[in-house]
Amino acid sequence: MLFFAISQFLAYFKWTGVGEVLAIRGAGLLKSAGITGPVAFLGVLLVCTVINLLVTSGSAQWALVSPVFVPMFMLLDIPPEVTQAVYRIAESCTNAATPMSAYFVMTLSVVQRYRRSAGIGTLLSLTLPLCLVMLVAWTLLFYAWWALGIPLGPGVPVR
Repeated sequence: MLFFAISQFLAYFKWTGVGEVLAIRGAGLLKSAGITGPVAFLGVLLVCTVINLLVTSGSAQWALVSPVFVPMFMLLDIPPEVTQAVYRIAESCTNAATPMSAYFVMTLSVVQRYRRSAGIGTLLSLTLPLCLVMLVAWTLLFYAWWALGIPLGPGVPVR
């Protein structure tokens, strides 16, 4: 069902051309504000982290955000692979604290086996600090990787 909704969304995105408009205007806004890669990366991290709390499928979320962020960053001379790396950091770190995930409910049942009074708040209080530590650690690792200019893969420059 989710993929049907996303396919409709993408079809409307393509039909209206709103993705290109958002990408071009967003890149223009970032350029005029003097926002460079590192600051723009934080924006993508924030947006994708918040979206991940509602859309738990990584591929579905990528299908929603990539038509805007990839061209926007390409206009800022940032390779698409870098955009996807930043997205993967944001998306992966909050998976444990997403109440919309089926795994969250399964984890809650395991926690309730040992603590009967545990609820969603208990599980969030246990997983949220881990998610934040992971988000900060992965982000710092990415910034170090980016600052050193280490390629993301064979023939894939980070800048």
